[in-house]
Amino acid sequence: MQKYLDRIEAYLQGCFTEEQPQKILFESMRYSLLAGGKRLRPVFVLAFCDLCGGDSEKALPFAAAMEMVHTYSLIHDDLPCMDNDDYRRGKLTNHKVYGEATACLAGDALLTAAFGQIAAAQLPQERIVEAVRVLSNCAGPLGMVGGQILDMDAEHRLCTAQEVYDIQSRKTGALISAACQLGVIAAGGTKEQQQAAEQYAEHLGLAFQIRDDLLDVIGDADKLGKATGVDEKKNTFVRLYGVDTCERMVEKETKTAIDALSSFDKPDFLISLANRLIHREN
Repeated sequence: MQKYLDRIEAYLQGCFTEEQPQKILFESMRYSLLAGGKRLRPVFVLAFCDLCGGDSEKALPFAAAMEMVHTYSLIHDDLPCMDNDDYRRGKLTNHKVYGEATACLAGDALLTAAFGQIAAAQLPQERIVEAVRVLSNCAGPLGMVGGQILDMDAEHRLCTAQEVYDIQSRKTGALISAACQLGVIAAGGTKEQQQAAEQYAEHLGLAFQIRDDLLDVIGDADKLGKATGVDEKKNTFVRLYGVDTCERMVEKETKTAIDALSSFDKPDFLISLANRLIHREN
């Protein structure tokens, strides 16, 4: 894990360092991009690339693209027009430091730059095209952004279990799915491997979101780096099922995710990572 994290961090440190008149934009982008976090999505890219026999060094632009899209979504999610959060990863949110307009533009720039990263990867063109297709589907109106609008639409009413799943499978799960698939694509893996990665991501993403919902209730704000209890009136899995049931759901979905890796040789790292996420505290 640490080897992947070190490579990802070193690559991200080299991004947006140009001397340009719009340096405040680059500063705002780097403020959030380099603010820490678990870096799970880029790790999934590199891990699946290695699992499929690829050169994960060449997959680093794909990994960086995933972190840029994720970071843009957090910047926008924290804005006053969305969740209006003051802290993210233990630091002031982007708009609290740079103002709403710059924060909005920083998110826009990160999203755009992500596709530039993919386009510049030293990989065959057909893999780049497929990566663009997958990421645009998972990040756009059919994926994460679609989940955001469903979440906003449901703020003032109680949702059914299916509606909560529809929101979270898009809002959280879609980017995890993109990351796992991009790793397979970077390696030139088979369609069967890409489908298996998608299955792993679907169930792990659901477990990840349910654990997030649990941490909002039982978590430690200092460890989380943000306030707890903010989702009390939102449509979450904990609100639907309660803490005990949700803890069992996390274990069940994690096991199903691990089962999806059965067709791969030596998936030990991804199994270990899935099991670690069951008990994460941030």
